[in-house]
Amino acid sequence: MKYRLLGRSGLRVSELALGTMTFGEEWGWGASMPESRRMFDAFAEAGGNFLDTANRYTEGTSERFVGDFIASDRDHWIVATKYTLWTRREDPSFSGNHRKNMMRACEASLERLATDYIDLYWVHAWDFTTRTEEVMRGLDDLVSSGKVLYVGISDTPAWVVSRANTIADFRGWSPFVGLQIRYSLIDRTAEADLLPMARALDLAVTPWSVLGAGVLTGKYSRGSQPEEGRAKEGAARRERNLEIAEAVVSVAEEIGCTPSQVAISWVRQQEGVVIPLVGARNLSQLRDNLGALDVELDADQLERLEEVSRIDLGFPHNFLSDPNILDIVSGGTWEQISNHRPGKV
Repeated sequence: MKYRLLGRSGLRVSELALGTMTFGEEWGWGASMPESRRMFDAFAEAGGNFLDTANRYTEGTSERFVGDFIASDRDHWIVATKYTLWTRREDPSFSGNHRKNMMRACEASLERLATDYIDLYWVHAWDFTTRTEEVMRGLDDLVSSGKVLYVGISDTPAWVVSRANTIADFRGWSPFVGLQIRYSLIDRTAEADLLPMARALDLAVTPWSVLGAGVLTGKYSRGSQPEEGRAKEGAARRERNLEIAEAVVSVAEEIGCTPSQVAISWVRQQEGVVIPLVGARNLSQLRDNLGALDVELDADQLERLEEVSRIDLGFPHNFLSDPNILDIVSGGTWEQISNHRPGKV
C-alpha cells in the first residue's frame, strides 16, 4: 500500500479506503462483528490506514465496530465519518445540514467511535435548506474545537462545493479537502463537472460504488442480471452496462486478474487524487478488492475501457470543445497555445 496526500491537506492516507457500510447486520445484508474484524485486520495487514463510515450506517453499529477495532492504536488510523442523514425518524432536529444536527451528530459519532476526535468529517449530502455560510462556519467551529481535524463533502453539486470553498477561503475557515462521489466505468457522469472541479480545487476524491453496484464484478451476463437491476434500468442502459462489463472481463483475462480488480484499478488510475472506497460483505471479497493494488492497466487497456464507457458530457462542455468555438475564442491560435491548467477540451 502506498499513501497519498488528502487533497490540499497534508494528511497521509492509504491509496485505498475501507468502506465500512457493511459492518453490522441491522440492514439484513452486512457482516457480523467477527467477520468485520477479519476484514479490518486484512486491510490493516495490506497497509491501509483510511477508514470510512457514517453515523447512519447500520443504525450506528458500523461506527461502534470501527471504534472498537481502532481502540488499541487510535492515532494510527485516519477515521472518516459523516453527518446529515436522519438518525431519528420524524424529528427535524435529527437530520439535515444545519448546525444543530451537525453538533449533535458529531457528539454522537464521537461517543460511538469511543474517540475524542474525528480525522475527516463529511457532509453526507446537501439538503438545499441550510445556508452555505452556516455549514462552513459550523464545520470550522468543530475544527477549532479539536473535535474534527479536516472536513469534506459528499453527494453534492459542483457549484455548491465551489461556492463553499470560496467562502471558506475568503473568511479563513476550514475548507473542504475531500469530495466523495459515485464513480465507476458504469457511471462516469462526475466527469462533467465534479472531477474537473476537484482537480482545480485540489480536492481528494473518494469514489463509492466503483464496481457499479456489482455489474463490474463479472458475475452478471446478458442472461443473469438480477431482477432489481432490470426493473431500475431500461433495455438500452442494461445493454450498455453489460457491454462495459464484458470489456472489463476481457481485460481481466488478459492480465490474469479478476474483473473487480480491473474496475478498481481503472478508477485508481484516473487523473488527480482518486482514492477508491472498497467495501465487502466478507473477507474473501475484500481480499479480491485489495488485489487491485497489484494491477496496473496499460495505455491500450485504459483506452479500450475509456472507449466502451465514454459518455456525452453535454452542454457547455461539447459546445466549448467544438473546433469552431475554439477558433473563435482563440482567434485561430488555439494550436499554438500551451495550456497547463486543469481541464480538458
